[in-house]
Amino acid sequence: MWLFSRKGPSGFSAASTAEQVTEGIDGSGLTAIVTGASSGIGAETARILALRGVHVVMAVRNISAGREVQEAIRKEIPNAKVDAMELDLSSSSSIKDFALKFNHSNHPLNLLINNAGVMATPFILSKDNIELQFATNHIGHFLLTNLLLETMKKTVHESGREGRIVNVSSRRHKFSYPEGIRFGRINDESGYKSLLAYGQSKLANVLHANELSRRLKEDGIEISANSLHPGAIATNLFRHFSIVTGIIDVLGKHILKTVQQVSQINNELMKIQQTENPIHQFHFIKEKTNQRGKNNLN
Repeated sequence: MWLFSRKGPSGFSAASTAEQVTEGIDGSGLTAIVTGASSGIGAETARILALRGVHVVMAVRNISAGREVQEAIRKEIPNAKVDAMELDLSSSSSIKDFALKFNHSNHPLNLLINNAGVMATPFILSKDNIELQFATNHIGHFLLTNLLLETMKKTVHESGREGRIVNVSSRRHKFSYPEGIRFGRINDESGYKSLLAYGQSKLANVLHANELSRRLKEDGIEISANSLHPGAIATNLFRHFSIVTGIIDVLGKHILKTVQQVSQINNELMKIQQTENPIHQFHFIKEKTNQRGKNNLN
């Protein structure tokens, strides 16, 4: 049970679930891509979008795990439109293949949720010889977004409905290396600190959303780009910390959010019908006060 459940001005709290936040929303006719949808926040976000009538494309590295989630969603929601497609965000060739297949599918693209990520891994190079966290969390989503952007623009033009891009970042973006993003030392193993490298990749997520949002607004394109901190949650992101995992197993249900609660902010940002256009903002849930807030990072 979540310890703090005080409701904010919206009528929701950090204990609110995605189902509660999206109640009454009709997503029929919309198509969304959710990366990392085979588990955790991504799987729950995919489920809720499908529940609201959105055609969901689950972009997953482990296609077997993705299909299991796909079948579970279809079992719960018989009329769900949900597909699973393979995507390895640490590989530029995989990203290009995914984008090519999707762009040639003739599906519209209204929503892009860049959710997948790895956290605090040992120093590893990706298939493209880039430090794994920066490659997966930032470079992969940066490339994917760019390759899908023309399809999103076309969808906006033809449908007249605003598009949404959401980068799932983290409050750890404030705790990168002292110099911020070490562009000249991304692959410096000698100075590698796993949590600082994670913060570096999450900072890049925020900056990416801010700059993309600025350019889209400047060009008069009705697509908003946002980044968010989902709050403290027990997911497999902690798998590289055995001690932390043990603590979470014991105390998590008392002090951390569930995926149902955390995915509500993903879905709230996806509300195409809302009139407010939250451009250039980093959204977060304050764990101590439980009131959703916004940090404008212009």
